[in-house]
Amino acid sequence: MLIGEVSQRSGISARMLRHYDAIGLVRPTARTAGGYRQYSPDDVRRLLHVEGLRALGLSLQEITDALEDLSFSPTDLVDQLLERTRERLAHQQELLRRLGQVRAAGPADWSDVLRTVGLIRALDAGSSTRQRVALSMPDGGGSGDAVVLAEAVLTEAEPNAAGALQWALARTGDATTGVLAAALDSPDPDRRRRAAVALAKLDSPDAGAVLAGALEHADPQVRACATIARGRHGDLDAVPGLVSMVVEGREDVDAASVLGALATGDDRAEEIAGALAAALAGAGAGARQRIATALADIPGPAAPAALTTLLDDPDRAVALTARSVLRTRSS
Repeated sequence: MLIGEVSQRSGISARMLRHYDAIGLVRPTARTAGGYRQYSPDDVRRLLHVEGLRALGLSLQEITDALEDLSFSPTDLVDQLLERTRERLAHQQELLRRLGQVRAAGPADWSDVLRTVGLIRALDAGSSTRQRVALSMPDGGGSGDAVVLAEAVLTEAEPNAAGALQWALARTGDATTGVLAAALDSPDPDRRRRAAVALAKLDSPDAGAVLAGALEHADPQVRACATIARGRHGDLDAVPGLVSMVVEGREDVDAASVLGALATGDDRAEEIAGALAAALAGAGAGARQRIATALADIPGPAAPAALTTLLDDPDRAVALTARSVLRTRSS
């Protein structure tokens, strides 16, 4: 077949066919008396092979190398293409993430866009740079910067940088409450935990309301963080969760400390001591011992009464703990 017929049947332009010939990728076997390119069936098959490899994303040089390599493995080729596609998708996802951050910042003009892009790049740098940027951010900050900062908090794994970013975020006010609240429903447990920790550091009614809604969260880490934060804020709605944390042994030391602080005001001691005493029913020995320890910081007569019932506990460690707490209280 002459070049025109090959071009018509294959859909490949005559210009590209000439280029393939010039670089030695697909050379026609013969030429006519007039010098026109003449393709044999084998030439056409090679041409279709080349086009198939091009469709998979290979460059012309890669196609040349593959066709000349006698040990060429289609499986190896597919593996390379898979890896290359994954890398390309990762780059596209990163671009999408950055564009989303810029859009969420609500830029009003190009200076806002450039400032936000600069902040994103700085927060994507090394952990020491992220820490320095966070500590140098002004009080309050713009709402756009706060959104970018919130996203950095939700992805930060290095402890020092995370602390600095959370500190900076706490100074931005309520601008990021919505972003953090949405992150509580993330499929990523680390992202959920970081969102809960960040919300606990925001001293605002909106953040408090989000944490109140998280007291029954399915994720125990989020639930515990919300419960501790609400308790430290003085909210009695945290008492049932704090008692459960003592019983379960999940951050029980912090939970007991918060219960003790809650019990010091507004005649709450009897209610909290009663909740701890009620939890004794059906509790295991370890839980009973933790409850006895938690009762140590609860003022008023209800706590000693509950401890007295544990003096004859069948578990010696529980009885000794109750006796020790009572002795400490009386002294």
